[in-house]
Amino acid sequence: MKQTATASAPGKVILSGEYAVLDGAPAVCMAVDRRAQAMVSRTTADTSKITAPGFTDTVGRFKSSPGGIEWIAGEQVFKVVDAAWRASDEWPDSSLDITLDTRQFIDAGTGTKIGLGSSAALTAALCAALAESLDISVVAHDTHRTLQGNRGSGVDVACSLHGGLIHYRMQGAVAKGMPWPKDLHFRVIWTGVAASTADKIGLLASSAPAASRTRLALAAESIASAWEKGDSGVIIEHCAHYVEQLKAFGVDHRLGIFDAGHDRLLAAAHDAGLVYKPCGAGGGDIGIVLGTNPAELDRFVARLPTNFSLVRCELDAAGTRIEELRAR
Repeated sequence: MKQTATASAPGKVILSGEYAVLDGAPAVCMAVDRRAQAMVSRTTADTSKITAPGFTDTVGRFKSSPGGIEWIAGEQVFKVVDAAWRASDEWPDSSLDITLDTRQFIDAGTGTKIGLGSSAALTAALCAALAESLDISVVAHDTHRTLQGNRGSGVDVACSLHGGLIHYRMQGAVAKGMPWPKDLHFRVIWTGVAASTADKIGLLASSAPAASRTRLALAAESIASAWEKGDSGVIIEHCAHYVEQLKAFGVDHRLGIFDAGHDRLLAAAHDAGLVYKPCGAGGGDIGIVLGTNPAELDRFVARLPTNFSLVRCELDAAGTRIEELRAR
């Protein structure tokens, strides 16, 4: 490898198909311009070092060999490095200095992750920096699957790898790019409450399936087709129906998807002639409000209660990229 490799990858917002993607339905997801960065440098030190500014003061240290990583400190904090090592066929033969930067995914006021897929973005960036290559789809998916305890669909990793707006199916991890619909606008809202996707998926796995699960999958198929056609009015119409099915599904399976204020935002958006939905597992983290008039969206944001806040982000057309390969 070169002396230093730096890579970055975007975060994501799931627009439709959350939960239903686990049952084979499509998900639609967009990459946003909050990027995670990983820098990997060769070093002559006896041990490798990991730092993550803005996330933790813990400094990870380990020794590596063909048999695995021997952790000295930070094993529980830096599981992504351990998982990436296990997923990779090759590992650098020298000690490394690794810097992991997810500060763009953290709320400055509370220090809390805001639910834009920092784990998947960091996984993609780290795998690219270690491999000095963008041919990392299998390794990145395997790494993140390990981190999630072999749960999850992989849509967040696919979005971080590809960038832009994607149509995704879990079987085969197939992602297809789509253009952003003309005259469709959005605002991303942070609830102020962090949520755990893994916990929600665990709850779903332990729940008896209800008929609403099938209806959600059908609604996910329908809205994904609307996204592919690119008609903003049709997308908004189908999104409203999808949200109804998502709400029924969440109630039936006791997932609390519309907790943490999502239900209030849904009602406020309806009164404003807009459509709102939680993004991803729900029960906190973020949601998105969609409309065809930017001014109406701005008025909606201006009236948000103080515990909610606007997440300033835009669609990021670029997926994972190598920022720098440098030899000393």
